[in-house]
Amino acid sequence: MNNNETIRRFPCTVCPMGCELTVDVDKLTVTGNGCPRGAAYGVAEVTHPTRTLTTTVALRGCDRVVAVRTDKPIPKELLLPAMDFVRDYVAPENVQPGAVLVKGFMGTDANLVVTGK
Repeated sequence: MNNNETIRRFPCTVCPMGCELTVDVDKLTVTGNGCPRGAAYGVAEVTHPTRTLTTTVALRGCDRVVAVRTDKPIPKELLLPAMDFVRDYVAPENVQPGAVLVKGFMGTDANLVVTGK
């Protein structure tokens, strides 16, 4: 690995401060964080990045959609396959906010839940 690949810089998204993190990928050290959560985020982002999926799914029997999200972050590499799944998924027409549509979404410990109407 050359020096450009061993140091990564990116903004922290854990809190509104938006600290500019610098992570040494080889040593897994983080600088620039204003809080301990930023250090943990920096290490996680270079070792195994995750994201919360937020999207919509179709409702059965009508032309509407409902807002959904994962209740926990899922591995970033699953986002595109997850969107392929969601594109074909049809939720029952009468689902309520908080309803779990898919337990163990994409083989993870996250669930796909309804967030809106």
